[in-house]
Amino acid sequence: RVHVFSPDDEELALRRGEMQWVEKIHQGLDQERFFLYGQPIIPLMAAEEGLHFEALLRYRDDRDNIVPPGAFLPAAERYNLASLLDKRLISNLLEWLASNPEFLDNPALCSLNLSGVTLSDESMLPFITEQFQRWQIPTHKLCFEITETAAISNLSHATNFIHQLKEQGCLFSLDDFGSGLSSFAYLKNLPVDFLKIDGLFVKDILDDEVDLAMVKSINEVAHVMNKKTIAEFVENEQILSLLKTLGIDYGQGFAIGRPVPLSELTFSDVDHQSTAVLL
Repeated sequence: RVHVFSPDDEELALRRGEMQWVEKIHQGLDQERFFLYGQPIIPLMAAEEGLHFEALLRYRDDRDNIVPPGAFLPAAERYNLASLLDKRLISNLLEWLASNPEFLDNPALCSLNLSGVTLSDESMLPFITEQFQRWQIPTHKLCFEITETAAISNLSHATNFIHQLKEQGCLFSLDDFGSGLSSFAYLKNLPVDFLKIDGLFVKDILDDEVDLAMVKSINEVAHVMNKKTIAEFVENEQILSLLKTLGIDYGQGFAIGRPVPLSELTFSDVDHQSTAVLL
């Protein structure tokens, strides 16, 4: 391919930045620079269920700055490193849970996001099974999140991946639901337990009637199919209150709790039925 150089070419600058991240990702894996944060997910309708949180990967640079995944995930996906990060996320989370059994003594549920390429990585299922055997974590307390677009683009791989891990007791959540063009049609073929409603719909439901209608319809269809719903981007109390009125099952966002290191994640019955607070 030939690409004509321009000093202010934004795409070229983006590609250069991604290529620099390739080396940083390899170094980060070797030097244990990747670690876990957790963000709480609370029940909006049900009674107390214990702590439900999503494990999130972060990178600590050589100046001790915390780098969010938006900086390194695009490079990881473009240069086929996403599966390595997913494996590190899985192994670190299971090791942490094994070292903190108090989280498993309560009816906690731990969610973790997988990239689209992971679904077709033949080494991933054996790796996950090996990690289960190594750390002896109750598999029914783990929920794997896959994005709707990734599931649709890898439908056969995604379906097989889900079936294989559900047979071992794991749960599944379809992330960013509503962003695809044929969401409801594909939903019949994906045996997931949760739908995470795309935050782009949730954040404007107070002002946008179309977004409100989308959230309501997704919730209604999910419940007809015996699936629970999780609303992302719950950014204020007004959105939280409206989601409860709509009958959404769970909420996740800054109004509930920001991502914090797993060591600072705890559960406390304040303000909401079940939430996480900073120690």
